[in-house]
Amino acid sequence: QLQASGGGLVQPGGSLRLSCAASARIFSAYVMGWFRQAPGTERRFVAAIDYRDGDIFYADSVRGRFTISRDNDRNTVILQMNSLKPEDTAVYSCAALSTTKFRWVRYSEKYDFWGQGTQVTVSS
Repeated sequence: QLQASGGGLVQPGGSLRLSCAASARIFSAYVMGWFRQAPGTERRFVAAIDYRDGDIFYADSVRGRFTISRDNDRNTVILQMNSLKPEDTAVYSCAALSTTKFRWVRYSEKYDFWGQGTQVTVSS
């Protein structure tokens, strides 16, 4: 029900655009988020967007460099990543959160649906 794409290899300072295609049912009724997991670390919150009012949330580590948005025509959530750093290297996954658990938007264990991850590698 969630399909992530767009990862790849990019040099430091470069940009990548990740996409998460969702089923219409999920896209219209769930908060959508992105998480990432580097080798040997826990999965960490990156960004989320609330379909109800457009509220957006970012991790401090990506604020000002990453932008999350919704493409309502394509039922897709976009994560535009600019000024990438080597520490951004990770597997990025998209997920959907029921609005009843909105207070836990930064907690991966609260999300209801997950897409497969896409690898992002930032290296020269």
